[in-house]
Amino acid sequence: MAYYRQLGQVPPTRHTQHRDPDGHLYYEELMGEEGFSSDSSLLYHRGVPSAIVGSEVWELPDQVRVPNHPLKPRHLRLHALHTGTDAVTDRRLVLGNHDVRIAYVVTGVAPSPLYRNAIGDECVFVEAGSGVVETVFGVVAYRAGDYVVIPRATTHRWVPAEPSRLYAIEANSHVAPPKRYLSRYGQLLEHAPYSERDLHGPDPDSVAGLVETHADDTEVEVLVKHRTSAGIVGTRLTYATHPFDVVGWDGCLYPYTFNIDDYMPITGKVHQPPPVHQVFEGDRFVICNFLPRKVDYHPLAVPVPYYHSNVDSDEVMFYVAGDYEARKGSGIGLGSISLHPGGHAHGPQPSAIEASLGADRFEESAVMVDTFAPLELGEGGLAVEDPDYAWSWARDIAD
Repeated sequence: MAYYRQLGQVPPTRHTQHRDPDGHLYYEELMGEEGFSSDSSLLYHRGVPSAIVGSEVWELPDQVRVPNHPLKPRHLRLHALHTGTDAVTDRRLVLGNHDVRIAYVVTGVAPSPLYRNAIGDECVFVEAGSGVVETVFGVVAYRAGDYVVIPRATTHRWVPAEPSRLYAIEANSHVAPPKRYLSRYGQLLEHAPYSERDLHGPDPDSVAGLVETHADDTEVEVLVKHRTSAGIVGTRLTYATHPFDVVGWDGCLYPYTFNIDDYMPITGKVHQPPPVHQVFEGDRFVICNFLPRKVDYHPLAVPVPYYHSNVDSDEVMFYVAGDYEARKGSGIGLGSISLHPGGHAHGPQPSAIEASLGADRFEESAVMVDTFAPLELGEGGLAVEDPDYAWSWARDIAD
């Protein structure tokens, strides 16, 4: 995170005694990235954060991936994907590689189990729905259009207020604003398409509430996703006391939300390339969003994208709202994913090019993930693939 916050009770000086009204010592935990060399926060617990009384296997949902071979573009209809209703345990893997995985779930309203991703940060896009995420840092509210960014190893649970469609981007690294948006001290710069005002962390009043709610809880189970030499696995850790026993914390590492309505699209005289739409980056992947905006104002501009070859990356587009001009006639609609792999030149449907001429505004919303290693298909993606999509450009010409 780019800036410092303090919630709840913390001592005036770090790494010094901090006691409750009865004189009992609180237990200080440093949660930090990259060893001791990057962002961190200090949390103060009533109980010992390391005190576990049990460890068992958690059988993860199917994590098998199938290579995109023979190579072709893909269309996946996520709204046709049947999932369970738990925000964590019922995610179905759609696409993935060794750097990032994309999963999808349609929740009910029951809270998820306590969960911790020990592999990397999660950036979960809320396609629909609302609720809160309870975390060791406090409660973060979410609504449709939010990115919910949860730092690696943050214990949390999802508490939907209504059924929610969640598009989970699970990294093997950290997720942060692009470096070119930041000053050398970490402030978002004037040319960035959003600012710190648009990033919403935990509710300041929620820390005390979580502590009191769970003060007497013991033998508490937390699902942990982690790595071994054999790949991604799960463990059920049982803690002696509830992880939501944090009376206060301060630092620059914590979960937050950012809503796409607060993103300021960048437009130009001619069509702008995808990097101007970037919102976050991870290790070997980026996240962009394409939003309602004015389009190119050159008198001979072609508003839809030109054909382009992803020489170094795979491109995943998730269509979440509006009417995506470049894809008309392809079969793609709301809830669709397109996967355009490296080695394949892609772009608009031929008929969409002429149809777009003279347009001055596009009403469309999509979330894009570009990866710099090939993406493979998970069982969820394979279950809802449109087998005819790869031939849609040629079909459009014939029509």
